[in-house]
Amino acid sequence: MQKIIKVFLFLFVVNVYGSCEDPPAPGVHWTSCDKRGVDLSGVNLNGAIITRSDLSGAILDKARLDKADLYFTKLEATSFKQASMKQAQLIGVKAEKAVFTAANMDGASLSRAKLSAANFVDANLSRTTFYEAKLDNAVFTNASLDAANFERAQLVNVNFNDIKSSAAKFIEANLENASLINAKLHKAGFDKANLLNANFSSANLTRASLREAVIDGAVFKNADLGDANWVDYQRCRSTAIGVCR
Repeated sequence: MQKIIKVFLFLFVVNVYGSCEDPPAPGVHWTSCDKRGVDLSGVNLNGAIITRSDLSGAILDKARLDKADLYFTKLEATSFKQASMKQAQLIGVKAEKAVFTAANMDGASLSRAKLSAANFVDANLSRTTFYEAKLDNAVFTNASLDAANFERAQLVNVNFNDIKSSAAKFIEANLENASLINAKLHKAGFDKANLLNANFSSANLTRASLREAVIDGAVFKNADLGDANWVDYQRCRSTAIGVCR
């Protein structure tokens, strides 16, 4: 009887937690699996649980990963081009040089993720959370960032040129030497952020908040500062361009 119980428990565990050999499918469980370099282009992994695994160098272009859990998974140089990753959980992932070009990551969470030199060009990052993420040298050119949260994130040398956003949060973030040329930053929050030498040339900062931000060396040439809250809590005039008056 005891042997039968042990066999039953083993089968129950395998059924519940899955196996690294299970084929890719919605809801698949891959925990602590080695999937380095695999080609999963276009596969449906919606709701999959892929935690503490290694997908470094894997290809997931056009894959579906909506509501998938990838907690603490290694994604170094992994490609997610045009993937659907709505509400996906990528908390604590190691994804240096990962490629998310044109991916739909609406509502995804990448809190405390390591994303140095990652590529988010043309991605939909609306309502995405990057709380305390490390994104130095990442590229977000032309990405959509409505209500995205970069609170306390490391964003040194990041390229935000031509991004489109409203009400994005960069509170206490480090944007030293970041480039935000022609960025749409309506109602953005930069309170207490480090904006040392950041470039906001021709950016739209209408109704943005920069209270107590460090702006030494920052460039605001031709930036629209209409009704913005400045570093000293002063409200800029609705017609302010380049200088808060």
